Amino acid sequence: MLRNICRIFNFAKPEIRLKTASLTKLDHRRYIKPASLLALCKRSSVTLLAMPEQKSGRDMDLSTPPAGVRGMTQLDRDAFRKTISVPAIKVKKEVINKLMKSLKNVALQRPGIKRVVEDPDDENHRLVLLDPFTISTASCFGESENAAMKQLEVNTEIHTYDLELAYENFKSEEVLRAVLPEGQDVTYGFSRVGHIAHMNLREHQLPFKSLIGQVIIDKNSSITSVVNKTNIIDTTYRNFQMEVLAGEDNMATKVRENNVTYEFDFSKVYWNSRLSTEHERIVSLLEPGDTVFDVFAGVGPFAIPAARKSCLVFANDLNPESYKWLQHNCKLNKVDKKIHVFNLDGRDFILGAVKEQLTERLHKASTQKKNTVHIVMNLPALAIEFLDAFKNLLENQPSGDSSLPFVHCYGFSKHDNPAQDIQERAEGFLGKSLEGHCTVHLVRNVAPNKEMMCISFQVPAEVLYRNHSEEQDNPEEPAPKRQKCDGPDSP
Repeated sequence: MLRNICRIFNFAKPEIRLKTASLTKLDHRRYIKPASLLALCKRSSVTLLAMPEQKSGRDMDLSTPPAGVRGMTQLDRDAFRKTISVPAIKVKKEVINKLMKSLKNVALQRPGIKRVVEDPDDENHRLVLLDPFTISTASCFGESENAAMKQLEVNTEIHTYDLELAYENFKSEEVLRAVLPEGQDVTYGFSRVGHIAHMNLREHQLPFKSLIGQVIIDKNSSITSVVNKTNIIDTTYRNFQMEVLAGEDNMATKVRENNVTYEFDFSKVYWNSRLSTEHERIVSLLEPGDTVFDVFAGVGPFAIPAARKSCLVFANDLNPESYKWLQHNCKLNKVDKKIHVFNLDGRDFILGAVKEQLTERLHKASTQKKNTVHIVMNLPALAIEFLDAFKNLLENQPSGDSSLPFVHCYGFSKHDNPAQDIQERAEGFLGKSLEGHCTVHLVRNVAPNKEMMCISFQVPAEVLYRNHSEEQDNPEEPAPKRQKCDGPDSP
């Protein structure tokens, strides 16, 4: 517990006076904000007296670059150099390897820094560098560490070592937090698309965009290009404008998702790495022999895994670039014989290929085994508005048992109850209640108060077949409920 208090408050040597034995109340709160810890100490009658033990001009903070880098817009790596004093113990060369495992919780751990260094005064010994926030005196070692050092005859005397830190020793978030103005959000996360890091920078971060891009490349060896989205997703082709912040201007990339390889030009097609789990979820619902219609297929993240699962797939996308790369990826994954590829508007695809294939498959003899038909509609900004294309799509319902197709339709919602919102909007465009006959799945949180949802249901016979619709006593349909989102955004 003493180590944790010392670490939080950056004390080199803490002294704690207890009026009660209530310190144990804090033991389970290993990581705690300083303000919260102060409040707990006050309630528990704990007094903290800081007794710093550091050289003048030396900084004990391993994770904070020099203050002089604040406001930098062009990356100057040399400006990140600093010297700190860290504790160390002297250890004979021949027992170093045996000891290090026992010291794993107290040894210094920073990117690019060796924990064992030469002892300039004794060639027969090495210095083991220790975490200054954990160890300040020999009394800070735990029982297991003391036992190991005693067994190996290691002197626990603490020595001081002047450690030189450089840009390479700081993490990306530490660099950016030190550079950007205090009190502002720091963005260092990104979506990885092959060799490309895709970021969504905020307005106040744009003056630092080149530096941010270079830091991301420096700290991620597999990233060679960093891009920033400059507008919302285009409603027609689902791609967006982007600018290269750092690295090469090469948007042709390769990704591997759920054991499938995809190649495409990221600047011309839609791809979202955060949908990997959703792609896998839908494919898990499929059985070999099923028929899949992918209305907004993109480069194939639903269609290709479905074909690899021995489904018959009809995949469509309006974007000519997506269509080109979809064909390419079908061949790349050796499923081009199992997928029929189309370059049509989604509504035209439903009224054409989907209608034709459903007519053929749903009118098979009742004695013939019928496989399930799935229709995937992943265009969250608009897909629900295409559901009315299923109204009276087929002429007459065949006699006997006929399996109705399952639809998996995606949409955004800013509603307080997004599941109810998605269902009501789907019902509006279908003209039929789905209550008790659908499931709504939360895919992901896209932004504050904005969810991406998927509604799954079997198309009601009253909707799909013309003769059913004409026989309804009450032909009135609820008016379609329009999406509440302001405009299409990136999922």
